[in-house]
Amino acid sequence: MTSSDPATVQWWSRAVFYQVYPRSFRDSNGDGIGDLDGVIGRLDYLELLGIDAVWLNPVTVSPMADHGYDVSDPRDVDPLFGGIDALDRLVDAAHRRGIKITMDLVPNHTSSAHPWFQAALAA
Repeated sequence: MTSSDPATVQWWSRAVFYQVYPRSFRDSNGDGIGDLDGVIGRLDYLELLGIDAVWLNPVTVSPMADHGYDVSDPRDVDPLFGGIDALDRLVDAAHRRGIKITMDLVPNHTSSAHPWFQAALAA
């Protein structure tokens, strides 16, 4: 088998991704800040575009000094975006449409609010 053999080609190598920065994409609750429910509200539009996956910019807990790239808790979704339940709803709604969700994870950045950073300062 060669790399051009459809049986060996990974889905992402030919996928059409749509990058979403949730904070400015769509506000679902009128607080002036985009959120994950706002992304859900536009999935029909994204599906019509023919995308295969959404590339979701950082939504983990963060003081937002660096647009979410200053992570204070990489294991939780910031309530600003609707919390972990909103992410679950987004994944479910996207999968029902055949759209995958990929997340922009930032394992090599921590914010000044992260316990590791605080421990380093204390030491």
